[in-house]
Amino acid sequence: MTFEDMKKIVVDTLNCEEEKVTMEASLTEDLEADSLDAVELNMALEDAFGVSIPDEELANMKTVGDIFNYLTARAEA
Repeated sequence: MTFEDMKKIVVDTLNCEEEKVTMEASLTEDLEADSLDAVELNMALEDAFGVSIPDEELANMKTVGDIFNYLTARAEA
């Protein structure tokens, strides 16, 4: 899994502009995601990469980079 792979899913799921999706982008402020968006994104990422983020973990993730780092760490484990 690469950042570009994840970025495409974020863009498609959140209907946001591709250039806004960076490692530092805030899910709520920069990408305007709400809690329902976060659940939909989690489901899309699980379908694509086979890694699910528990709700309590997802609630603590603030940036796209937080999610990417979590997924890559779990994918390597």
